[in-house]
Amino acid sequence: MTEKKSVLIVDDHPLFREGIKSLIGRHAGFEVVGEAENGKQGIKKAKKLRPDLVIMDLSLPDQSGIDVTRRIRGMLPETRIMILSMHSKIDYITKAFQAGACGYVVKESAAERLVECLKSISKGDYFLDTSLSHKVVKNLMESGEKEAKITDTGYKTLTPREQQITRLLAEGLSTKDIADQLFISPKTVENHRSNIMNKLDIHSTMELVRYAAKLGIT
Repeated sequence: MTEKKSVLIVDDHPLFREGIKSLIGRHAGFEVVGEAENGKQGIKKAKKLRPDLVIMDLSLPDQSGIDVTRRIRGMLPETRIMILSMHSKIDYITKAFQAGACGYVVKESAAERLVECLKSISKGDYFLDTSLSHKVVKNLMESGEKEAKITDTGYKTLTPREQQITRLLAEGLSTKDIADQLFISPKTVENHRSNIMNKLDIHSTMELVRYAAKLGIT
C-alpha cells in the first residue's frame, strides 16, 4: 500500500481551506495534516509537521506567500510547495517559482487542477496551470538565463551552503533567523559569514547587499 503524502494548507480563508480539504479527501494518495491562516503559523507548522507538500496562498494577512515559500524551502528543501492564488500576473508567478515553488494554480481552476498539480509536484515535476499564458513560461526561461549569467569568480569560490547564507544575509535576515531556518547554530552561521566575507573581500553587510544586488542573487 502506497504511503499517503502529507499536505499542509496555508490560506487565511477558513471556507476555502475546507473546500481544499474536501477536494483532497477524495483522493487516497494525500492527507491534510495541518492548516495555517497566516505566514507565521505556516512557517511554524511546516517546521513542526515537515509535510511532503504545502498548498500556499500568496495573499496572507501578515506577509507575502512568496516570502513564506522561500522560508519553508530554506528550512525543508525536500518539501514541495504549490501556489494556489487568485493572482495570474506574470510577475507573481515568476517570483513564486524563483522563491522555490514547484507548482502554480489559479484559484478559479482549483477544482480541476489542484490534485493534478499535487500529483505532479509530488513526483518531482513542476506544474504550471494550463489556463495561464505561455508568456509566463517565456518569462521564467528568460529569468533563468539571467540567473545563469552569474560569472563572478569570487561567488563561484563559495560552497553551496555559503551561497545560501549569502542570499539570506543579503535579504536582511539576522544570524538567529538564519540559524533557525537552516537548523544550524548561530555560531556556525557566524563562521560561514566570516568565510564569505574573506572570500569575497567584503567588510560589511551593506557591501554584501550591494554585491548581491549587482549579481542579481537576492
